[in-house]
Amino acid sequence: MARGKLTKLEKYWILYDVANSAFILLVTTIVPIYFNSLAEAAGISEVDYLAYWGYAASVATLVVALIGPVFGTMADMKNYKKPIFTISMMVGVLGCAALSFPTSWVIFLAVFVIAKVGFSTSLIFYDSMLSDVTEPERMDEVSSQGYAWGYIGSCVPFIASLGIVLGNEALGISMTVAMGISFFLNAAWWLVLTLPLLRHYKQTHYSPKRQHAVRDAFGTLYRTFREMKSQKHIFLFLLSFFFFIDGVYTVIDMATAFGSALGFDSTMLLLALLLTQIVAFPFALLFGKVAKKYRNDVLIKVCIVAYTAIALFAIQLDQAWEFWLLAGCVGMFQGGIQALSRSYFAKIIPPEKAGEYFGLFDICGKGASFMGTALVGLSTQLTGSTNWGVSVLAVIFLIGLVLFHFAAKQSSARK
Repeated sequence: MARGKLTKLEKYWILYDVANSAFILLVTTIVPIYFNSLAEAAGISEVDYLAYWGYAASVATLVVALIGPVFGTMADMKNYKKPIFTISMMVGVLGCAALSFPTSWVIFLAVFVIAKVGFSTSLIFYDSMLSDVTEPERMDEVSSQGYAWGYIGSCVPFIASLGIVLGNEALGISMTVAMGISFFLNAAWWLVLTLPLLRHYKQTHYSPKRQHAVRDAFGTLYRTFREMKSQKHIFLFLLSFFFFIDGVYTVIDMATAFGSALGFDSTMLLLALLLTQIVAFPFALLFGKVAKKYRNDVLIKVCIVAYTAIALFAIQLDQAWEFWLLAGCVGMFQGGIQALSRSYFAKIIPPEKAGEYFGLFDICGKGASFMGTALVGLSTQLTGSTNWGVSVLAVIFLIGLVLFHFAAKQSSARK
């Protein structure tokens, strides 16, 4: 295989990043603004709106944290991974489409939680497929390619949705109808681009199929927790990942809600976050290339430090140009820290237990972001300031940095 040349299976795996990223871009941009309009119509204040959005995101990620490891352990059994992945993906797709219907802000949040659970759960199995679709020495590059093409590819349905939403009057349709079309468009994009992976993926690393899959999954998970006592490099990485990626996903989940609560124009917020996606594309590819020359643990530390600076900068943010600058800086490091963390973890775990371990990875990743979103919501209500609410993320990043330093030392000592 020529160095750097992607195989068909690697391309199909990357394509799922393009597919599902459309949903998460929609959720971090248009959906919070639409929810804001529903909340305003119900007389909800801006501070409470941000808090409720944070609480909903926390519920979704907490549910995934509870069910993810068990499903991940089941998916390690022969011929289980693809079916469970398919079910999770379809919950997300149908949930995305169903966002078209609610007019009550409470029901809308409930449907959002269901869609987000499907999305996040599907990523457990998708991430664990990395060891099946490529070789260890190619994981950094393939993982980075996934995030990179996900960022730029998701812009296609997003721009189409943005045109429909902003041009609803010119099209002669209501805002509600425009939003409904956008939700269906993104759901269709997600489903269609997933089909090549579903058709060609085969599980090559697996544990034996068991008669009592659910019961045995709990037993296997318990044994894995016990084994981690002798695998400090994995345990410390997961603990550090719990903190630093919690901050990353909180920024992703609440960026638009944060800007909206500060009173910034909705169109400006959407365009600024589109900038994040465009900037993230080349920088994710760049981190994948740089990882060939520098250790990825060093590059992860660089990303954590950058995010700490971003969180501190947000404390005084009150100008539109500052939000644009923040959006660009987030784009520079977002893909790098996600892609390198995924490939770093895939390298230090047993490949035949990838689903099980990535279930734990998801607890400490997307599942952990319930802490960040809840803390931002709580501190915003306690201080009455959205800026100080976001400031708690700087502390979370610093804790993650210190823990990751010790994790990397333990990993190096084992080599």
